[in-house]
Amino acid sequence: MHLITLDNETDFDGWRMAARALVLHSVTTAEVNWTVRDHAQDPPSQAALPFPKVPEGRFSVPAKFIELARTIIRHHDITRFALLYRLLWRLRHHHDLLDNVDDRDVAQAAAMASAVRRDEQRMLDTLRFHEIGRERTSRYVAWFAPEHHIVEAVAPSFARRYADMPWSILTPDICAHFDGSLISFTEGVGEAGAPSEDRLEETWRLYAANLFPPARLHQKAQPPKRSWQTIERMSDAAGETQTDPDAAMRRKQATSVETIETLREQAATCRACHLWKHATQTVFGEGPSHAPIMMVGEQPGDKEDLAGLPFVGPAGQMLDRAMEEAGIDRKKVYVTNAVKHFKFVPRGKIRLHQKPNTEEIRACRQWYERELTALRPKLVIALGATAAQCVFGKITPINKNRGHLIDLAEGAKALVTVHPSYLLRLPDADAKAREYDRFVEDLKIAAAMLGKPARAA
Repeated sequence: MHLITLDNETDFDGWRMAARALVLHSVTTAEVNWTVRDHAQDPPSQAALPFPKVPEGRFSVPAKFIELARTIIRHHDITRFALLYRLLWRLRHHHDLLDNVDDRDVAQAAAMASAVRRDEQRMLDTLRFHEIGRERTSRYVAWFAPEHHIVEAVAPSFARRYADMPWSILTPDICAHFDGSLISFTEGVGEAGAPSEDRLEETWRLYAANLFPPARLHQKAQPPKRSWQTIERMSDAAGETQTDPDAAMRRKQATSVETIETLREQAATCRACHLWKHATQTVFGEGPSHAPIMMVGEQPGDKEDLAGLPFVGPAGQMLDRAMEEAGIDRKKVYVTNAVKHFKFVPRGKIRLHQKPNTEEIRACRQWYERELTALRPKLVIALGATAAQCVFGKITPINKNRGHLIDLAEGAKALVTVHPSYLLRLPDADAKAREYDRFVEDLKIAAAMLGKPARAA
């Protein structure tokens, strides 16, 4: 029996190197046990392999397996290492194994990956910082209890989002710290449970006193001793601070409870990307502050840009008609867009719509995330590819994902369908009627979820 000891819970490189050596030595899955080194020990130089060196030879696996493995490695279940090795072993002989969704190992891997992604999204959606101290000595501290080993993967997102302020995220197993330039990680605060808001400052001061004793105050700042697990250079985030006029606004919102109204006011002066320079105004979301349905489109069009309201043009009129036929009350729906400024190309007196690119979608996604947190809807409907990319944080094919409910963080569901402007562009009348009926059928799923039967035809 071969015992493989990895450096830490998320040691993907160590697992990958060991797994490759095991496969090339024809070591079966039943002959391997996987474990993780005690975090109290000094870090080893590399994962403990049962062989003095990796043997010569090579084999290939699908790229999507590597992506899947990087995600699953963050799951809390200790059996994840064995599952990944089992999949790797089988992929040598069945290269399309991952396409078999009925396979037990594949299904288990997919479930683990989904659980990790939900936990990461929950952290991004719900974590809130609280300011501790005053003026130059202040620090922003948050508590979070993840279900999986996600802190190291998610911390860079917070560094980019709050690049202008020093912060610490405390969790039971590992803590993340950002000083405006570097992310460092230290051991967690234990399993004592989440401190209340009143006790968060006390928890931080006790933790910081042990982490940064007074004797070190006059020494040159160094990363904490136990930050060997991961230290990432965030020079891009530091540079962002100098060019981002919204930094102070994000610093303020990180410590307060936000409403749709306060978000709308803040978004009116958003300069996160260049689109504001030519648009008439920010077109923020519109609808009830506790709407059960949140509908996300692509971006405002020409009429929306002038009116300052979403979905008031031809696409909005078609959406209104489809919602009525599906049995959805428009007055109870919050409508918004993935991108809040109109992107266009001028052609004489006409402004031609231009699709937002990934950087623009990413720059504006903070508003979607904060709208989602403020609303807490039961269902998010993504209208079109840009909206789906915003909702899921990655390119999401429409035809493959439309017509069924998809889990989001905090118990919300997502529904993917086409954008009504797609229907307007169809030249063939029969095709337009057919696709419109499909669109209405998609919306009926939303009506059924909320317990409201669709209108009879």
